[in-house]
Amino acid sequence: MTNVQANSSLRKLVWMTLALFLTYLSVAMSMPAVTVHVSQTLGMGNVASGLGVGIAFLSTILSRGWAGRLADERGGKVAMFRGLVLYAAASLLCWASSLPVLGHGVGAYLVLLIGRLVLGLGESFALVGMLGWAMAAMGPARSGQVMALVGTGMYGAFAVGGPLGLWLLERLGFAGLMAGSILLPLVSGVMLWPMAPAIAAQGRRAPFSDVLGLIWKQGAVVGLQGVGFAALGAFFPLYFLAHGWQGAGYGLTCFGLGFVMVRLLAGRLPDRIGGIRVALVSLAIEAVGQLLLWLAPHPGVAMVGALLTGIGCSMVFPAMGLEAVKRVPAHLRGTAIGGFAAFQDLAYGATGPMAGLIADHFGHASVFLVGLIAAVVGIGMTWRLGGESRAKQFSTPA
Repeated sequence: MTNVQANSSLRKLVWMTLALFLTYLSVAMSMPAVTVHVSQTLGMGNVASGLGVGIAFLSTILSRGWAGRLADERGGKVAMFRGLVLYAAASLLCWASSLPVLGHGVGAYLVLLIGRLVLGLGESFALVGMLGWAMAAMGPARSGQVMALVGTGMYGAFAVGGPLGLWLLERLGFAGLMAGSILLPLVSGVMLWPMAPAIAAQGRRAPFSDVLGLIWKQGAVVGLQGVGFAALGAFFPLYFLAHGWQGAGYGLTCFGLGFVMVRLLAGRLPDRIGGIRVALVSLAIEAVGQLLLWLAPHPGVAMVGALLTGIGCSMVFPAMGLEAVKRVPAHLRGTAIGGFAAFQDLAYGATGPMAGLIADHFGHASVFLVGLIAAVVGIGMTWRLGGESRAKQFSTPA
């Protein structure tokens, strides 16, 4: 690829990332707002609040293989646009859950859960489609950079969307917030429609289970990393409310700032020095962030913990994702990305209700102890993967 082609591809990737940023605002704005809405407006407990956030990841997990196969067979653009349509439909259902005819009881909550399930489907197709589309356009040598930049768009949206969602919830109510969320994926679709799709690679399609067997260890690491972010995203506002602290919405901002800063400064590190080294350092920083959140004596320390969690979480997905896609041929990359991301979805989906149960019994701070333990286990798994990689290198003849 010439310098002119590389620069053109990079500009397209930045434009796609901006569109993804706008799309993900609909996810980010609703994430802390749902927990507050379920807890305060619907009058339900921590478990119901955590389920309201976490259930979206159930449908994401179940549809990752479907989304990956669609991206491999018909191209990432097709999968991406299917995700955008589902995003808009999900926000419409969540808006409908706030209609007066449903009241503020079980009926409204069930419609909200259906909307969150559809949101999870949208996330599955949008992310896998975007990554498959961008990686095909940029080439395998820049796979780490693609995953890093795409993640910048996603978590940059969380940095902005957390406080924005709570601000809109306070001024417009849940219905107003969801009405705004309907429009965002439609704007992204208008931005991306003129762009040419990348040609899908050809080859024999392997069963999803076979691909999963090749990348499950890397996926498990990224899943363990995701526990800390899921705990922060779902319970940081309630954690602050329980302590009577102000500025709960800025927890996701601190997380997002740390996340995006590292992605922008170190996005190509996995391509240059390997994913194992990057993941080890990242998980260690996340563990420190979760430790500070668990023991925070005042909101300033909690904000620093959120910032360090963002810095630590930032590069684990692209670092382990690079290690995962190395293990599969080009025509199976979409399926591999789908399976790999499903582990992170599993962590997100399970953490919400599990952390709600823990918060009910041991207080909101204890959910970050769970995140700390998960990060430490992730360090151990990554270290072992590095040992296996070194052993393989030494056993391979020159």
